[in-house]
Amino acid sequence: MNSPNANKLLNFFPLAAKNKIFPQLKLVMLPLGKVIYESGQNLTCVYFPIDCIVSLLYVTENGSSAEISVVGNEGLVGIAVFMGGESTPKRAVVQSAGYAYCLSAPILRSEFNNDATIRMLLLRYIQALIAQMAQTAVCNRHHSIDQQLCRWLLLSLDRLRTNNLTMTQELIANMLGVRREGVTEAAGKLQKLGVITYKRGHITVTDRRKLEALCCECYAVVKKETDRLGGIPSMV
Repeated sequence: MNSPNANKLLNFFPLAAKNKIFPQLKLVMLPLGKVIYESGQNLTCVYFPIDCIVSLLYVTENGSSAEISVVGNEGLVGIAVFMGGESTPKRAVVQSAGYAYCLSAPILRSEFNNDATIRMLLLRYIQALIAQMAQTAVCNRHHSIDQQLCRWLLLSLDRLRTNNLTMTQELIANMLGVRREGVTEAAGKLQKLGVITYKRGHITVTDRRKLEALCCECYAVVKKETDRLGGIPSMV
């Protein structure tokens, strides 16, 4: 279940690259709320999630934050290591606990520079990530907290093996960059509609179809682009 192939990017790596990289991978448990790296920190390794979700956040000087994208088993955390930046202005926080494979940054950087197929795979993933970031910015600016919460829940569900999320309202508020009271009200509405149940930091989505109907168009746009770019490239 926790095979490296459970990560879609790793699964698409050419066999020769897998034989070289997979022995270098280290399986790690990432607990809820763990900060993988802080803004400005030099990245020494990258993470390929298996069943965890990592949130990429921008944090202001006064400590407030807002999520710009989420990463699950479709991708990796730490794209700066092969994009020439070495560090990133974002904070990476575990949004949903689980396992990921850790790989030394120089190893992935070398494969990116020397293997055209891996380079194409990673660039396609980056394009999908950029699309998610852009749509998140639009959603945060133009759509209600109710719609933002629906989008966030759906993106999370797509990256989990279950319809249960362990997440406090305070943490959700930090992700969305809104007040906790707003999340409480939005979650209460969804619960009254029979879309979710919420108790002591545990959210269970009971009616995904209705959740999708209540969401703005942002989720569908992100999912379509992620699915399109997440397919096997023609070079593989």
